[in-house]
Amino acid sequence: MSRFAVTILTIIIGIFGSVAAENGNPIDGKTKSAACIACHGVDGNAITPIWPKIAGLSQAYTIQQLMDFQKGESGPRYEATMYGIVQSLTTQDFADLAAYYATQTMSVGAAQVDKVALGQQIFRGGNLATGVPACAACHGPTGAGNALALFPRLGGQNSDYIIAQMNKFRNNQRSNDANSIMRNIASKMTDKEIEAVASYVAGLH
Repeated sequence: MSRFAVTILTIIIGIFGSVAAENGNPIDGKTKSAACIACHGVDGNAITPIWPKIAGLSQAYTIQQLMDFQKGESGPRYEATMYGIVQSLTTQDFADLAAYYATQTMSVGAAQVDKVALGQQIFRGGNLATGVPACAACHGPTGAGNALALFPRLGGQNSDYIIAQMNKFRNNQRSNDANSIMRNIASKMTDKEIEAVASYVAGLH
């Protein structure tokens, strides 16, 4: 599939995902989020570093992740804990939860001082020598993401979670990235670069 075709497909998915999300009710979503609090926090800002902050993520992106989790081991993003949780949820539940979390604000953390220089370099300029593109090209200069293209917000995200996901992309344990874009990027990054970027974006806003 050509890059142009993939781009069009991504936009179509984003549009239909957005339409589905717009039918979600954030008030109902808040009620349904009770089961999510233990890991993701009261407002979607997970305190435990290994769990993701889901506050402020676009509705379409959250719906897509929930749909992928529901596919289980045969799907592109298997997480045993999430698989068990989403099995009893409907598409309306997904839409409601996504609508609620989209109304919340992701909290901002802080970057480790010794990782700022390299993290900023990779995030804003990439690594030309190894073919790693700038993270900001897809996720935006402030890490706000691109809702239409289903590129998630990174600014403020827990660094341990980002490291874990980058390793899953690198090891092909996660494959719900359009055109293998994240798998290709992660495979070219060193552990040091991944850790630096993850730390840098934790404090980005």
